[in-house]
Amino acid sequence: MDLEKDDAHAARRYLSGVGDQPAQATARRRLQSVLEAGGEHTLRTLSQQTSLSERDVAEHLVHLERSLTHRGLALVIEPARCRECGFRFERRSRATRPSRCPRCRSERIDPARFALRGKEG
Repeated sequence: MDLEKDDAHAARRYLSGVGDQPAQATARRRLQSVLEAGGEHTLRTLSQQTSLSERDVAEHLVHLERSLTHRGLALVIEPARCRECGFRFERRSRATRPSRCPRCRSERIDPARFALRGKEG
């Protein structure tokens, strides 16, 4: 009986981020494993595969990008692109989808895509 109580208590601490692994680190680890599986992903697909909101995924990507450099990996970002005129949002620093194109004002924007690659050189 006491063992069951201890297991339940440990599970609650783990899920609340107090145990061995904090809740934030678990979310980043899930995000990293999806990216390591290969392919290019949008915020929406990453959100669906990690059960996080798109906003949370965008925040985690910022931190994950920094920590990946220590492991010899790089987060490659293909910028968002306007479907109407082809404008590429190269200088955009936020991971979220832009609302409209600055060139043609279209709202038909392909979202940015994210992938992991080994560092060159």
